[in-house]
Amino acid sequence: MMSDKLKPDIYAHCVEEMPDAVFLVRSDGAIVLANRQAEVLFGYSRDEMVGQPIELLVPKRFAGRHVDLRSSYFAKPVARPLGAKSELAGVRKDGSEVPVEIGLSALETTDGLIVACTVRDVTLRREDQRRIATALSEVSRLKDLLAAENRYLRSERKRHSPHSEIIGKSEAIKEVLEQIDKVAPTDVTVFLLGETGTGKGLFAEAIHQRSRRRDHPFIDVDCAAIAPSLIESELFGHEKGAFTGATQRRIGHFELASGGTIFLDEVGELAPDVQTKLLRVLEDGSFRRVGSSRVQSTDVRVIAATNRELHRDATEGCFRMDLLYRLASFPIELPPLRRRRDDIPSLAWHFVHGAQVSLRKSIDRIPDGLMKTLVAYDWPGNVRELRSVLERAMILSTGNTLQLPDLAGPDHRNAREEQHKGDALQAIERAHVTQVLETCGWKIKGPNNAADRLGLKPSTLRSRLKKLGIARP
Repeated sequence: MMSDKLKPDIYAHCVEEMPDAVFLVRSDGAIVLANRQAEVLFGYSRDEMVGQPIELLVPKRFAGRHVDLRSSYFAKPVARPLGAKSELAGVRKDGSEVPVEIGLSALETTDGLIVACTVRDVTLRREDQRRIATALSEVSRLKDLLAAENRYLRSERKRHSPHSEIIGKSEAIKEVLEQIDKVAPTDVTVFLLGETGTGKGLFAEAIHQRSRRRDHPFIDVDCAAIAPSLIESELFGHEKGAFTGATQRRIGHFELASGGTIFLDEVGELAPDVQTKLLRVLEDGSFRRVGSSRVQSTDVRVIAATNRELHRDATEGCFRMDLLYRLASFPIELPPLRRRRDDIPSLAWHFVHGAQVSLRKSIDRIPDGLMKTLVAYDWPGNVRELRSVLERAMILSTGNTLQLPDLAGPDHRNAREEQHKGDALQAIERAHVTQVLETCGWKIKGPNNAADRLGLKPSTLRSRLKKLGIARP
């Protein structure tokens, strides 16, 4: 059994064999003892360290403050175990720094107070912590992405129509499908042009389904339906606290669509700053979440659509010309329904059959006269209008035969009776709008624009100009 009073050489042997560096330091900061591990950790020999101030091993940026801390510790020494403080560093003989933990304890000797300083190299632990933090961050990102995908898929399931295939065999549709078959296998950006209601979203999804990305997400974004203040966050995501109401991190549509396709409908409604970020995504596939300095990468095929004259908007400074060139890599013009009248009978039966379950109707006959009326009508609202009219007709029908007393609906008769009043009001409105446009230099967006003066959104004003037949001279 070992004696209670160990010999000094036993103490010295224990200190020498410790796995951590050990120093004994006087109140003036001089090192009076260093063990073998101190030589290994700091690269100095014991002869080089003993007698030198302990600040020899402290990074220069902390050396001045360390002297004050050492003096205050000797004035009131308290035992501090290893690990009680983090983010400390020592400096080796070669000038490199090493992350360390330091333990302190005071010893009373005949020569005065001595502090025993134990220094542990925590390089491996810090590396492990960084790897764990990186892994946890990736797990968090994937968790957010999965949650966002689930939200998106649930919303898509609610709005998805089982009758969304492209219907028609007219020459106009065949030409469009030929273009789709050629461009779909590539990753080229596609620009769908056409009037409202021509089914741009349907054709965008057809491109996705014919591409190598078909097994990845297809994200449909209506840029006109999202508030301008939120569109950047919706597209690119945001960090927690990025703005008022950002209570948690959000994955944006571009990150959600990685590997797949994103369809930007009404892309002309994007604000200039969002246009800039979109251009960067198209050029190098990178973006930043709102409130983040970290650059994210995404592999997304972009399909854009508009029913506006973006060349005119770009000339007027309302849309970036360089972005327009990037979007219009492969433009496809979708024909209005009046240019594909041969497809109207097929579309009519398609919509009738598709609505029978939801409307609890059974229609097995469309009279020839009614079908001729449908084919002859110009359909300014295109396929969307045709579908709405047929659903209304099914609701009004009392038997198995489709009935549609008035193609334009019950309000059409009242409209005819007051058409002369409407013409007069329209003439007044046309004159007023034209005057405001001339005053603003025909600017619809930007400083001193006509839309703001008229109290309208730019998209609404453009629709009014088209309806009123106003064109810039």
